Amino acid sequence: MALPLYLVGLSHKTAPVEVRERAALDPVVALPVLLRTLGHGVVVSTCNRTEIYGVGNPEAAWAFLRGRGVEASHLYLRQGVEALRHLYRVAAGLDSLVVGEAQILGQVREALFLARKHRATEGLLEKAFQSAIALGKRARSETAIGAGAVSVAYAALDLALAVYGDLTGLKVAVLGAGEMAELFLTHLKAHGVGQVLVVNRTEARARELAERFGGRAYGLKALAEVLRQADLVVASAAAPHYLVRPEDLPRRAKPLFLIDIALPRNIHPAVGRLPHAYLYNLDDLERVVEKNLRARQGEIPKVEALVEGALADYLEWYAGHRVREAIRALEAWALKEAVRDLPQADPATWQKEAGRRAHPWILAVKARAKDFLQGPPCPEGCPLLAFRPSRP
Repeated sequence: MALPLYLVGLSHKTAPVEVRERAALDPVVALPVLLRTLGHGVVVSTCNRTEIYGVGNPEAAWAFLRGRGVEASHLYLRQGVEALRHLYRVAAGLDSLVVGEAQILGQVREALFLARKHRATEGLLEKAFQSAIALGKRARSETAIGAGAVSVAYAALDLALAVYGDLTGLKVAVLGAGEMAELFLTHLKAHGVGQVLVVNRTEARARELAERFGGRAYGLKALAEVLRQADLVVASAAAPHYLVRPEDLPRRAKPLFLIDIALPRNIHPAVGRLPHAYLYNLDDLERVVEKNLRARQGEIPKVEALVEGALADYLEWYAGHRVREAIRALEAWALKEAVRDLPQADPATWQKEAGRRAHPWILAVKARAKDFLQGPPCPEGCPLLAFRPSRP
């Protein structure tokens, strides 16, 4: 069955962080431009992936990402059932950096919401994303693929524990006060850190988050002071440029560990080359998550089975969808034929005659739905060439 869905994208599996930065689409400017270009499409854009889903020809989506400086070697193209299967695996958390992480399901839901906002969805995409979201929920409720607090933020905590062994008494600075910062602080709370320092462009938001976790709040102007105090810095601010550059880091005798989980990155890569500074980014987290992969390996086959079941359900729906389209086309053809052959008749007679002519062929379409759907589309004006009666 020719399912006309496509996917063009890149992820942490095919592109390093500096390439993913170029492909990341902000929802205010770049995303609307892309959706207007495509006409119909849904875009899943996260720190670890940018994926464009559409219907028909993928050339415009491919050209768009290439135009943002992404090499062809970093991109992947999937079409038909394989595009749908990939979407389902993404929503279920099977394609994430941390397998089973919960954030991606919300990001898939947000992608559909934004596409609807810009009137960029259509029937096949709507159904694909709705069923992907439903599958993601099932994967987390019916299996243990999402058990435990596993996310990129949790992986950052694992890295901090791997570096220090024990976080008791340490001063931990968090740049940003968004969802990722909140997740990290939630995981951090149980590890007895000495003090939490929250830095944010909006100091009121920093204060709100810091108060929830017993920490202190700062604006960006106080960043140098915070860097002087901190033992560990976790950066997750939504900023279009580097917040920490080599010249911003004060001289210090004790080491400073920095974990940059933002995209675009908050910390300039050259910071990692300074004495006593140790910088990790999103790509470094891959080593941290290996143990999570091992722990969840037994759940993956269960989720894969759910994915295949959801695929079968979608294809069954699609078969019915195509048959309904074919029947509507056949009814329109039969009415046109009736009007042509009975020009003096009234509309009621035309409808009755069209129904009489279409009826046997509608039965044939239903009976031969599988064969019909696998065949090529009929040309305009002859929607069901294989079933159309021969004229005397």
